[in-house]
Amino acid sequence: MLAMVLFLFPLAACSEEKTSTTPADYGSYGADFARELASSYPYRKAFSAQEASAGSMIEAELTELGYEVEKQAFSAEGGSSNNYIVRVEGKGFVDEAEDGSLEDVRQTVVIGAHYDSSYSAEEIPEGYTYDGISDNASGVGCLMTVAKEISGYTDIGFDVIIVFFGAGNADFAGARAFYSSLSEEERASIEVMYNIDSIYAGDKVYASSGMNSLVPGRKYQMRRKLYQAYDVVYDSELYSANGFTLYYNESNIVTDVNGDEVADVYREISVNRSDYSVFDDAGIAVVYFDSADYFFPSLEEMKETKNLNLQEFGGHIRGTLIDSSAILDPILCTEEKDILEIRVNNIAFTILESMLKGSDYGMTREQYDQMLRDRAAEESSEETNVEG
Repeated sequence: MLAMVLFLFPLAACSEEKTSTTPADYGSYGADFARELASSYPYRKAFSAQEASAGSMIEAELTELGYEVEKQAFSAEGGSSNNYIVRVEGKGFVDEAEDGSLEDVRQTVVIGAHYDSSYSAEEIPEGYTYDGISDNASGVGCLMTVAKEISGYTDIGFDVIIVFFGAGNADFAGARAFYSSLSEEERASIEVMYNIDSIYAGDKVYASSGMNSLVPGRKYQMRRKLYQAYDVVYDSELYSANGFTLYYNESNIVTDVNGDEVADVYREISVNRSDYSVFDDAGIAVVYFDSADYFFPSLEEMKETKNLNLQEFGGHIRGTLIDSSAILDPILCTEEKDILEIRVNNIAFTILESMLKGSDYGMTREQYDQMLRDRAAEESSEETNVEG
């Protein structure tokens, strides 16, 4: 099948239509949106009035970007919320049938982030300025950047579904509602799910695969998309260009990570759960972006930050009362360097460029035509050498 031929010629690492010579040069749009969301609706706890208002803000912004937005209502735990969904049709792929003919292949990428936060106004003690900027206004700003910039990527073969999940802190209720709404055919077409959560406050940015990559014999299959994301960061030289590094979890702790009573190597996966878990449990490859510090000798010692100014909750930020722009911005940002902007833009760039790596199940028509030209050139060169 054609998927195997993908290794025989290089695929475009970045869109030729991008005019900027600096990768991820998206400006402050995503970081600005994240901060506006956090300041406007800080107490957007799942099923709350502020969560509903935050969702309306997201819907309005997507509409402003030119999308037809699907508002998907759902109920869970006695409350109601909404997912906001936009769909971007890709160019599709082709594959060779057994008889040598070409058949069309449609594959899907889901990119998601939850927009609710951990607390209601009534739960905030006096003296705290909580607004959930890291968990997960930061992820929303990154996802909105993807929605804004994807129009410049006309060579993507995948059909892309961008989902702003409601009620992520309620056992990923929005992700469950979205996945449940899909037909069997739609579920089968999902090649990878990218999940963005809490990318601001942690010391480092990580990308992880799902627990399903621990299944014997499936490690590479389930981690291939993760490795492609790292290839993008390396090939695009994001560290030298933007000061951005994407880390593997390389703690290598041997423990039962997934609860199956079998010891696992804690590497390239995360015990930090998020909306990706729904897709992970369904056997779909995932790439999960978050910020933390996984370099500790035990799971119990791991935390998001070693910053001495952020230890009120033992170095944990997400789900705590110091997940606050008023606290984090003065510590993490300067006039010369906005950590939130850097992470929002570079993660969005990494996801967009990763999709150009192509499908495991076919080629775009342009890739197929290029393969035929390469074959013809190679055959012509061999004939010339023989005649010579």
